[in-house]
Formats: sequence, structure tokens, C-alpha cells
Amino acid sequence: MQTELPRHEIVLLGVGHTNAHILRMWKMHPLPETRLTCISNFSVATYSGMLPGVLAGLYPVERMEIDLVRLCAASRARLVVGQVVGLDPREQRVLMADRPAIPYDLLSIGIGSVPTEAGVAALDESVIPIKPMQTFLRRLEERLLTVRAARGEQPLRIAVVGGGAGGVEIALCLPARVRKWFGDATAEITLVNAHQQIVSGGGRRAAALVRRALRAKRIGTEFGQRVIRVTGGTVTLADRRELDFDCVLWATGAAPPPLLKHLDLETDARGFLATHPTLQTTSHKNIFAVGDSGTTIGSEQPKAGVYAVRQGPVLWHNLRASLDDRPLRPYAPQRGFLKLFNTGDGRAIGDYRGLAVHSRWAWRWKDAIDGRFMDKYQDYRPMEMSQAPSGGDDQRMRCAGCGGKVGGSVLSRVLARLDVPPSEHVLLGLEQPDDGAILQPPGGRPLTLTVDFFAAPLDDPYLVGRLAALNAASDVFALGGRALAALAVATIPVGKPRQQEQLLYELLAGGLDEFRNMGATLIGGHTIEGPQLMIGYTVVADQGTPRTKSGLRAGDRLVLTKPLGTGLLLAAQMQARCRAPWMDALVRSMLLSNQAAAALVDEFAITGLTDVTGFGLAGHLLEMLAASDVACCLDLASLPLLPGTGELSELGIESTLAPANRTAENEIEVSEASRREPAYAALFDPQTCGGLLLGVRPDEVNAVMQRLAEQSDIPAAVIGEVVESRSPRRPIHVR
Repeated sequence: MQTELPRHEIVLLGVGHTNAHILRMWKMHPLPETRLTCISNFSVATYSGMLPGVLAGLYPVERMEIDLVRLCAASRARLVVGQVVGLDPREQRVLMADRPAIPYDLLSIGIGSVPTEAGVAALDESVIPIKPMQTFLRRLEERLLTVRAARGEQPLRIAVVGGGAGGVEIALCLPARVRKWFGDATAEITLVNAHQQIVSGGGRRAAALVRRALRAKRIGTEFGQRVIRVTGGTVTLADRRELDFDCVLWATGAAPPPLLKHLDLETDARGFLATHPTLQTTSHKNIFAVGDSGTTIGSEQPKAGVYAVRQGPVLWHNLRASLDDRPLRPYAPQRGFLKLFNTGDGRAIGDYRGLAVHSRWAWRWKDAIDGRFMDKYQDYRPMEMSQAPSGGDDQRMRCAGCGGKVGGSVLSRVLARLDVPPSEHVLLGLEQPDDGAILQPPGGRPLTLTVDFFAAPLDDPYLVGRLAALNAASDVFALGGRALAALAVATIPVGKPRQQEQLLYELLAGGLDEFRNMGATLIGGHTIEGPQLMIGYTVVADQGTPRTKSGLRAGDRLVLTKPLGTGLLLAAQMQARCRAPWMDALVRSMLLSNQAAAALVDEFAITGLTDVTGFGLAGHLLEMLAASDVACCLDLASLPLLPGTGELSELGIESTLAPANRTAENEIEVSEASRREPAYAALFDPQTCGGLLLGVRPDEVNAVMQRLAEQSDIPAAVIGEVVESRSPRRPIHVR
């Protein structure tokens, strides 16, 4: 539980070799009164040293990936997945494309490099740059599938442009990947290099072994000619020769990423950020540049991951020293290092100071080095609670979001004990509780009012603000209202005014963005200090003809517009067990507004609807059945689940509200075999920003499903059928 805001903000822009070391050290030795934020374009980081092994089938794809969602959760660091567009060094802010700027006290820039396109006039769609490496395999497969569809069984003609270590390894390991994807398909691979020398910086003996390995795999070579153009699948060389290829893999030397020129920082002649030996930029002492992104003035070292790895301990020392106002340590690059080239056949070429071998033991050596490196960053065990930077105790493990609601049975008993006076102005209230209340002011139009708030389920205030707005407005959509305005209520941890201002700004900016999208605005609210971050909204809406939970009829099909599992996944995230692809799918689902789906009532024969939130699908479905005096048959196999839900459920992970939601089991008829299914557990999972549950007449269900598919690629599903009430005690029959 976050009891106090941090005094210092350290931001890592990019999570390459050096910044990844900071994240790992933070997990073991978090700095007091300090927050660490990682900003990345992707939710995973990829280790380039293992890409050739993945191509050759020696590793699964996951082995070369660092799951930033899990690693940041385990380290109690904040992860922001988004696009950086610039820097404001004066105000010490990282500027983002689609969200508020992120403040920093210390900033480390480690976004690597990209393959150079210097001197190239044009590149067409046949060119596949190896970076970003997170998407390289997908882009390569898509291109080769397109070629196969056009050229049939003819050999795939593939060029690898760039004769450095990366290009050589890709060329040698690529044949195995082609066989894996396309069976007996053959590939004609050519390595193209601007220089006669191969693997620059290596010895002559190593170069000879590389050439021999290329010949053994029948990989053609075009050396000494620079590529000047790729158009229509034709590679034009500097001597004007033209070579035809189906796919061109671009693995040339390092160039600065385009973002660097938008940061308003000093650079070297090539465009990389200029740094002192302490890794501080020459522009600002509180901004560091590491890995390929930076160049130490006066140093001529090449761009290579081995240097970035050695910079890690120096950067860690210097970040801490900067906060403590202590002297910084200079980075001294090593003069030589062992080079190991994967040849894709269970062997590697080793090169060290002119001595070179091509052997299986060299591969085992490389495998051990790479494996030890990745093991450090694929350890997702959470830090000890006692190590947490602030406020770490077992209260942090209580679920937030809608998983933090008080149980439905508690709420119903309290309401039964209250003596709530009636009012002629209340059209829908506690006597017939629904998703919100409908009020008719004297002489005015009916208004829908609803309130919703929760403890922040994620450590990203802008995202949390968006989720809070969508979650609150969902009740309005379910009743058929049109949101007009909202009032915010927030609890902000204690801290300096500057930190509190930034946190509240990000929260409200996120909510306001969503209200703006739905045609509403923010008109007020209330904020207090408290032990943890909480945010919610009261939404006021213009109410037309009310849509209520009652109205289901026998024969109606039950349609669920979003998959289940948000509570379980958010609980797993608190334990650093929610994988990056699962988190990506979870966030996409939660950010899908229910407004468009609710509007289908105006087009189709939808007899009843409600939104599925904290009390789970079973709880909200029972409310609909009771209000309509019907029962239902639920098809467990048809329930849509978010990725990871089944696997995590089998591990016994669940939201803290799920046991209270299981009181609904008393009204469910189910076999013992079905009780053990993950989909059954999902019936009681509290949903934050869950979907809508619709009752649809059978003759229109296909049209409704088609319209939902047009609105979003998030899967909706027909999950059951409404039947006549048979047993009031068990209105849900699970089949």
C-alpha cells in the first residue's frame, strides 16, 4: 500500500542491457523515498544475442525475451508502455505522444540503435529491418507467407544486408527457421556487405572460418558493394548491378534512433548522444545516455552490447551518487572481448585476439554466457516485502479495482437494515436496485446518477484515471443514459506538493480524456490525503427510456461482450505472475468502452442488459434473472476468457473478492466435473471495466454478434439461453 509519495523520480527510457541492470539492482536494493519508472515502446525487451539461436530453433522465443510487466511488478517499479516524442530538460519531463508528460529527477536514456540507411535512396516493403526486434519474427513470417502465396513452391530468395556479427549469424541460422515455418521449402540466401572485410573487428582466422561456414550452408555472398536502393524487390548495388530477392533483411551497422534528434541534447557527429566518461550527457548532468544511444567524447569504441553490459554497474553507482551528491565513477571500456558467432548447427565460432575456433564447445560456452545473462532478468520472483521502497506490508496484496469491493452479501444485509425514506422524484432507486439511479427533478427531465470508485489497480495514474471513468460511466450506458458530466473523488498519498500535483493531474487527465470521448465533461469533485491512491467518479446523465435488468424472456440468448478474468489477472500482477502478452490483452479489454455496445439496444431486440463488474458474471446474471423471474442454461465452454485466465486459475490464483462472490454458488446447479473448470471459477471473478451482459432475441443474435465484431476485435460470445423458471433456488444451470 502506497502510504507516501516518493521524493525522487528516476526514469529509464528504454530497457536495453544497461537500463535492465538498473531494474535488476532495484529489485535487490531499492532506494528509499525514490520511485523507478521504465518507459518502453513494448511490454517485453529482447536480447539480441539470442535471436540467432531462436532462428535456428535452439531456443523458444520466450528465452530471448525479458517480460517487463513481470519484472517491473516484481521490482515494484512502474512500467509505462507508450511512445516518447521529446524531452523538456528545463522542466525535467519526458514528453509522450498520447498521455501526460512523465517527470524525472534523473533520466537514463538507453533506446539502443537502428540499422543504418545512410546512402540508400529508397527501401520498399520487401525490406525487413531487424529492429524493433520484438516484432522481427512476426514481420519476417508475414513477408515470407506473402511471398509463398505469390510464388508457390519456388525457392525463397532472401538477402541479408550487413556483414557484421548480427548479419552473419542471421544468415547462418535462417535456413532452420525457414524449414520450421514451411517444411520442405528451400531458401536461397545471400549475404550482402558493403566491405570486403567480414565481421569488422574480428581476426583474419575468424573471418576465414565465417566464410567457410557460409559456403558449407550454400549461402551466397556479395562483398565490397554497398546497397543504394531496394525497389520492387530489386536490390541495386553501388556498381549498378541489380539482384532480385523476395525478402531483404536489413542488419547494417548502428545508426541513432530517430527519437534522439528530438530530445534537444548534444550529439556526436553521427547523431548519438554525447556523454562524459561518467555516462552523463554533455548537455545535462542529470541525464545519462547508455548503450548504443550514447557516445563518450574521445572514445572510438564500436556499438556493441558487451559494452552496454559493462556500463550497468557504473550507471547504478552514478545514479545513487547523484541522489546523494557524491562523486561519480567513470566508465572505462574494455580493450578487447571474446566474440562468439552462432553458426546454427550446434557449433559456434569463437574469436579472441586473433585466436579462432569453430566447435561445439564454443557453442556451449556461448550458450552458458547467454543463459546466465538471461537468467538474471527472467527471475520474476517478487522482492521481499521488507525491501519495498515505502509502505510495503501485506495490505498491498489486497486486490484493488473492482476486486476491492465489499462483498455483495454484506451490502445487501446493510441495505435491508436501513430505513430509506421514499421520494416521488426517485424513478429508480434502492427499492429496485439497478446499475444506477434515475432521478426526476421537479419540472425537469429524468437524470441518471451513478457513483463508482476504487483503489488504483495499477501503478500508472493516467491509465487508472481512464479505467475509473470508463468503469463509472458503464452503469450509465447500461441504463441507456447519455453521460453529461462527472465529479471526481480522489484520495492522494502524502507527499510534496509537486508530486501530489503531478499524480492528481495524471489521474484526472486520464479520466477527462475518456469523458471527452463520450461527450461529457468534468465539473468538480473532492480530493483528500489518505494511505493509498483511490479514484472514482459520480456521473450525471441525460436519461431517455430506461433500460433495466428486467425483461429477459424464455428463448433469449445471453451475450457477453467482453472476456472474463480481469480480477484474476490483476491479482496475478500484484504477485508478478501476469505475463506481458496477458497484460496487453487485459488493458485493451478494460479500455474498450461499453458505450457502443449499449447503443445496440436502439437497433436490435435486446430484452435486458447489465454491466458485469465487481460481483462477477454469476452475481450480475442472478440479478437479471431475479428481476425477470426466469432462469438460464449457461454453456461453460462458450465463456470467453482473457489470455492467461485458465492457466492462472489452475495455479489457485484469484481475486480477494472472489470468495465472497462465491456465495452465488448456492443458486447454481453444476456438476462436480464442471466445478473444476477454470471457466467456472471465472463466473465469480470481479471484473474491472467488464463487458455488458445482453439478453437478445434468438432471431437477432447473429446480427448483434456481427455488429459487436465490427466494433472491436475483442471477442464477444453467446454464453447461454434464458429458460422458464424451474427452481427459484437454483436459477442458473451450468452445462
